[in-house]
Amino acid sequence: MSKKKRIETEGGDALTHNPFGGLENLDLPKGPAELTPTPTPTGSKRGKPNKNRGRVDIIRQKAHRGGKTVTVITNFQGIGLPEKETLAKQMQKSCGTGGTVKNGNIEIQGEQREKVADILKEAGFRPVFAGG
Repeated sequence: MSKKKRIETEGGDALTHNPFGGLENLDLPKGPAELTPTPTPTGSKRGKPNKNRGRVDIIRQKAHRGGKTVTVITNFQGIGLPEKETLAKQMQKSCGTGGTVKNGNIEIQGEQREKVADILKEAGFRPVFAGG
């Protein structure tokens, strides 16, 4: 077995070669102008936030969960997974519990129906308590 020789990395000359230095004198097109942010869709024809985003059901479940209570929010219409995840994070933070998004439903640990309903009202949904 031979020992490998180590290369010194401390000290030495500063880097002087600029690989892009030769591009300064060329007549190249300018890059794209600063992009102006496009307005986010509000869901309303008049540009106002949509206050009625539909009905969502808030269900309390205990079955098949080892006796633990879980608040499940179902029947979302027209929103994608990223927005559901954002709503779930907001609910978890407000309730001080854990939760997840499964099969298009938001699940929050514990009996949190009142707090979840307040958050959904602020987001423009119409929460309805369903089930037991």
